[in-house]
Amino acid sequence: MSSPRSVPTRALRNRTSGDRDATQPQETAQREITAERNHRCESRGGGTAPARSPQELNDAIGGGIGESPLRPDGAIKVRGEFAYSSDLWAEDMLWGATLRSPHPHARIRSIDIGPAMAMAGVQTVLTAEDVPGDNCFGLKYADQPVLAADVVRYKGEAVALVAADHPETARRALQKIVVDYEVLEPVLDAERVAHDETLPKLHEGGNVVRHQKIVKGDPHAKADVVVSGVYTVGMQDQAFLGPESGLAIPAEDGGVDLYLATQDLHSDLRQTARALGLPPEKVRMTMSGVGGAFGGREDLSIQVHVCMLALHLGKPVKMVYNREESFYGHVHRHPAKMYYEHGATRDGELVYVKARQYFDGGAYASKTPVVVGNGTTLGAGPYKVPNVDIEGWGVYTNNPPCGAMRGLGAVQPTFAYESQMDKLAAALDMDPVDLRIRNAIEQGDSIPTGQVLDYPAPVAELMERVRALPMPAEHSGPVDIRNLPGGASNTTHGEGVVRGVGYGVTIKNICYAEGADDFSTARVRLQVIGGEPAAMVHTAAAEVGQGLVTVQQQIARTELGVERVTIHPNDTSVGPAGSSSASRQTLVTGSAVKAACEAVRDELFARVAERYDVDPAQLALQGGKIISETRGVLADLVEVLGDNVVEQTREYHHRETFPMDEQGRSDRVHVQHAFSAHRAVVDVDLDLGLVKVVQLACAQDVGKAINPDAVIGQIQGGSAQGMGLAVMEEIKVVDGHIRNPSFTDYLIPTILDTPPMEIDVIERGDPNAAYGVRGVGEPPTISTTPAVVAAIRAATGKELPHTPVAPEHIV
Repeated sequence: MSSPRSVPTRALRNRTSGDRDATQPQETAQREITAERNHRCESRGGGTAPARSPQELNDAIGGGIGESPLRPDGAIKVRGEFAYSSDLWAEDMLWGATLRSPHPHARIRSIDIGPAMAMAGVQTVLTAEDVPGDNCFGLKYADQPVLAADVVRYKGEAVALVAADHPETARRALQKIVVDYEVLEPVLDAERVAHDETLPKLHEGGNVVRHQKIVKGDPHAKADVVVSGVYTVGMQDQAFLGPESGLAIPAEDGGVDLYLATQDLHSDLRQTARALGLPPEKVRMTMSGVGGAFGGREDLSIQVHVCMLALHLGKPVKMVYNREESFYGHVHRHPAKMYYEHGATRDGELVYVKARQYFDGGAYASKTPVVVGNGTTLGAGPYKVPNVDIEGWGVYTNNPPCGAMRGLGAVQPTFAYESQMDKLAAALDMDPVDLRIRNAIEQGDSIPTGQVLDYPAPVAELMERVRALPMPAEHSGPVDIRNLPGGASNTTHGEGVVRGVGYGVTIKNICYAEGADDFSTARVRLQVIGGEPAAMVHTAAAEVGQGLVTVQQQIARTELGVERVTIHPNDTSVGPAGSSSASRQTLVTGSAVKAACEAVRDELFARVAERYDVDPAQLALQGGKIISETRGVLADLVEVLGDNVVEQTREYHHRETFPMDEQGRSDRVHVQHAFSAHRAVVDVDLDLGLVKVVQLACAQDVGKAINPDAVIGQIQGGSAQGMGLAVMEEIKVVDGHIRNPSFTDYLIPTILDTPPMEIDVIERGDPNAAYGVRGVGEPPTISTTPAVVAAIRAATGKELPHTPVAPEHIV
């Protein structure tokens, strides 16, 4: 068998593109793009280009902070040549499959694997007895078994594993495993679970994962005008297109190499090594192409299972979920029920907010503690409220497990408090935008935890800007039915169609919170390759489609003044980068890359300063030249480097956060906050209950747009996902069973559903963050949903306390 580190380049292949090494797509693409950019520069204007200053050369090369260079993985993705994790392949590879519980709650009496083992092509069947290490894992609490041993707590829980020489053989073998279950009564109602201690305890410590209070001012405050409501949010799926998949290859040292799609390599490593009973250095993980994530890849799926099979058999094993299994095999957005009451003065000034929030975490904890923390701390919205009394519960049930999804913990309360703001505006006979502006939080104000915002909080400006964006044209004359509710189904020609307009605004925390040591590691190497200076950036940060690979290149180009920057394949041979979640990677990993580049630059400057007798503080890198403030160009970077390699590794830790006390007080519970506002315009067929979103307009503060095109893309994608939750996306769970585990029955917006978008990006830099950056990815998902539902309310006059809004809610 090959040595563990030589396996990728010899045995691992991209099935789509022949012999191209599947672990090197980003570097390959970068070489192509660099060559194309060089060609464009050389051919510009014809003839010989005039000599240019180093700064002019740097400007001509482009691709630094504030520009929008091509994504290095873009061309090969468009051509269908990019290797996703489901494309992985190795010689003599076997296929793994997972047997899952058909019951939401049951006791396992016995498991008979004999009939499955007797099938031709089946190599092994493993159960809980075969887990070599601790039979438990979890992001916050290790409460979930690798394979169920005594009880199953949700439909779809993993019970046994099969490896066979063909994927269909493996799946047929699952049907031959005989499990004797004693079916138990499931626990399903999250609100009841929070208060009823007589219910069966699903876990040793009880059924409440976290209970959190936030109290500010007078919890018994009175107001002139009071509105209240009960709001519910359905279970949403991340609906990423690339299914869970990975390839495990056993190594000669008794360890294993795992190639997979994930959001956090080192978190996976920690949990997987523990379950395998191996030291972390013997479990080596390499990122493969990720076909979307949105939070659904933070928890383990195939990781331990595929490694167990590979180590047990001594052969490479691959696992790929089909779409139905994917619905059972990853966490979803927490469904929630929320009771809200707002009190205000007669002229529209908020006096108090009271709320009770219930989050259904399903069978295992996952990110439920964080959802409760975010839901309560952000539960009053981006508003000045002197008196706050918010209480939140996250609980265990026998419903499918719920965890991270874009907008973690803020989506649910935003829908509730924005619905309340519209209800309050109606009670006060005020314009809903004016009410929000009157109460908008500003820099220097404090949120309900007591944290003072020491960075811009342009909520009022965002509301003014989104209101001022152009409105779509009204229907006049003959109307193309494709632009009406129901579209090409020809349900209407405009009769019974009413237009509505609604607004939503949100506050979302960025990065981990409540005292977590949130950091990232970056290694940067600078050397001469092919006669030109080239930098390589190596982090474990997951590129999940958000464009982080480009951001890292842009930072290195800006800090090192070189054009050629490649991204090393992400793996666990470099320090942790944390999860690609919480809108944190540009801030945290970007800052780590910046720090490593500065360290490389400082080492170079020290060499040059000694050679040329200059002050290193007066040196700069521009266009591949080392320049002195007083003496101009001192040396070419290629000459200074020669055959040497300059490499530095740095960690970036953002400023400290602190946990809350019993009343929810904390001087700094969150690192940073981001804000976005939406206006939605909808047409509603009042007779059939059909909705057409005509326009989404968004104004968002991004601090600093590192890559403006990518920022727009994030806002567009987030807006579409939030719109999906408003009008169609809901996992239907009945008695613990998912009734729509397919993209046939679980609907997500297509290009025909996605309307034109007006987007206004502003940059109010955070002085506490590198370049002033502020997380971008999550806020647009959050503020879209209440805006769309508000627009439907405006068109229908219905209260619509649940999202997504279905036709039966309207008619």
